Amino acid sequence: MLGKKLPEKETRTYNEFWDWFLTKEKTFFEVVKGREHIEEQFFDIMSPELSKVNDGYYFLSGMCDEHTAELIITVEGDVKKIIFAEELIAAAPKIDHWKFTALKPETDIENVGVRINDCELTKHNIYFYSNDIEGYPDEIDLAFVYENLNEENRESATTGICIFLDNFLGELNFATQIDTFSIIGKHEAEQELIPIEKLRDFLLWREREFTEKYKDSQIVESEDQFSVLEATLENGMPLMATVNASLLKYDAKASYPWISVLKIFYDGSNNSGFPEEKDYNKMNALEDYAVETLTPKDGHLYIGRETADNSKSIYFASKDFRQPSKVFDQIIKENPEYKISLEIYKDKYWQSFEQYNVN
Repeated sequence: MLGKKLPEKETRTYNEFWDWFLTKEKTFFEVVKGREHIEEQFFDIMSPELSKVNDGYYFLSGMCDEHTAELIITVEGDVKKIIFAEELIAAAPKIDHWKFTALKPETDIENVGVRINDCELTKHNIYFYSNDIEGYPDEIDLAFVYENLNEENRESATTGICIFLDNFLGELNFATQIDTFSIIGKHEAEQELIPIEKLRDFLLWREREFTEKYKDSQIVESEDQFSVLEATLENGMPLMATVNASLLKYDAKASYPWISVLKIFYDGSNNSGFPEEKDYNKMNALEDYAVETLTPKDGHLYIGRETADNSKSIYFASKDFRQPSKVFDQIIKENPEYKISLEIYKDKYWQSFEQYNVN
């Protein structure tokens, strides 16, 4: 497979992109099949058109067999972009001689091998084991053991193992099934080593166990109790946070493992880092929209907000990351007057919010 990073451009709809692709697909097929001039005759033409759909897309292409070319849309494991790759492929037309795939698929381990600098990584020299973390029984924390690891090749080995896992497990599974991991050498291992080919079955078992444990878990409908907290940052600027104290006491937090943080930047230089009235009202309206859209009924919990030092952060916990990705992406695109960042990550025990726990 060959791949290329896409530049960021204007937007267009999924259907408009595929209508355009239909006008080029015969030429693209011949280019991919012939493997000549693929850079200028496929990648350089495809990239600007695909980048108009959404930013963050990458793509891979190659021949599945003698008669079928495959186009894989990937986001390189960026969780907040996964839904957009899935939607684009869901909208793809049926075209003879083409297969369209969302995210890099899992690969038979016999066909997975990575070489980076002096590191050659295969199923024969990578192992793993699972760490039990006291107080966090559902956390999947893995140690990946590369038997040829040393201080000189640690960076290359780390990159190589991530590429290996991305291909072996598939992009979606690698991005979502493991909470935390480390990469160590054999001399650092503290448990019995498990062959890497058993990793997929291990993760499926943990996923089934987790699903069974929390399948009946529901938030009890009650009045939310919000606490207002004030503090001072290290730089002397004031901080104000409003958090749902009743949710922070929830005993099944792991059933809402995906944390979304929307951070809006503004000019608070004349107000001790807090927003002026115009920005305050606009950001409150954006927050209200998010709360009204990402509801408990759909698997989302509003945790609260924090305002300080020229930025406001809005926090949600969710059962899945796809709807928050879309809602917050829409907010970002519709409010270009603000610099807005979005982070979506897995935190089964809401450790991100421990500083807000008030006894």
